[in-house]
Amino acid sequence: MPVVMRNVLFFVMLAGLAACDRGSGEAEQEFAGSATGDEGEFIESGQGLVGKLDISRRGTAMVDTPFQAPDGSTVRLSDFTGKPVLVNIWATWCAPCIVEMPMLDELAMREKDRLKVLVVSQDIQGAEKVTPFFARNDFRSLEPYVDPENGLSFGFGSGLMPTTVLYDSRGKEVWRVIGAMDWDGAKAATLLAETLAEG
Repeated sequence: MPVVMRNVLFFVMLAGLAACDRGSGEAEQEFAGSATGDEGEFIESGQGLVGKLDISRRGTAMVDTPFQAPDGSTVRLSDFTGKPVLVNIWATWCAPCIVEMPMLDELAMREKDRLKVLVVSQDIQGAEKVTPFFARNDFRSLEPYVDPENGLSFGFGSGLMPTTVLYDSRGKEVWRVIGAMDWDGAKAATLLAETLAEG
């Protein structure tokens, strides 16, 4: 087998380890670091989760694309300014996304006075897929926001799920994690600490 072909196959095998490709309805996988170049720090955490911390967009304004609230109304990220907002884009077919959800629910419960955690599904079927998923999982704090047009995914520009972006209370980006991570772990607490302290 030619060296080039072996390298391509190796990359494809690596692809299954990190994050879900935004465009795949069959949960095809793509390596989390490939969309962001060499900048950023890889974060490996429990349960085989791998993400890449990216601070290259620090200080940029919130993505302004509309999406749907649980009651069907149209909202934008700017509707949630006033305290820090952690926005996670995910899909019901994305395995690393599913692993993260209970941890994000715990984080939302634990930090509800200081942080708004928004999980926004990119499933093109919208509530038809997401409502039953939420019913089965009985989350205590997370709410089923949906973005069937994938506006946030395109706006974030990572092309991968999960992607999680932290905004400060003024709506400015602090950092993003492309791929999955343990939101109950020490690394997440450290990453969130400064922004939560500022409120």
